[in-house]
Amino acid sequence: MSNVFVTIFKWIEKEEKVVYADILKYAPPVAKLAEMLFPAQAAAIAAGTSAALDVTTLIQNAVLMVEQKYAASGAASGTGVLKAAEVLSLAGSAVTSLLSQLGITATSDYINSLITAVVGILNVQPSTAPVKA
Repeated sequence: MSNVFVTIFKWIEKEEKVVYADILKYAPPVAKLAEMLFPAQAAAIAAGTSAALDVTTLIQNAVLMVEQKYAASGAASGTGVLKAAEVLSLAGSAVTSLLSQLGITATSDYINSLITAVVGILNVQPSTAPVKA
């Protein structure tokens, strides 16, 4: 195995038995994602006191967990709508509650937009995770 720059999702797809804890090592820092998604919360995010950190952590972890599940089953490609629905099912109610702490009344569409944003960032996030040649 060698270190190659690939996106996190491509790495997960190539690995047959990637462990979730290993995936998290190569995920982008949650604070950076949170600052992009919630720029008005930047100071509180930097201080570690914003619910935006929890929202972003929940969404990123759910996305990575669902991606790993689909990759392990051999169905990683072409299942975006199913994956998004599963992420919403896993994290939706907790995300809604946390967003209310930020004064945001979240709809399913809003949460799906956050999921899509996180997926978009992860789709281009380079990883130095070891991949099979």
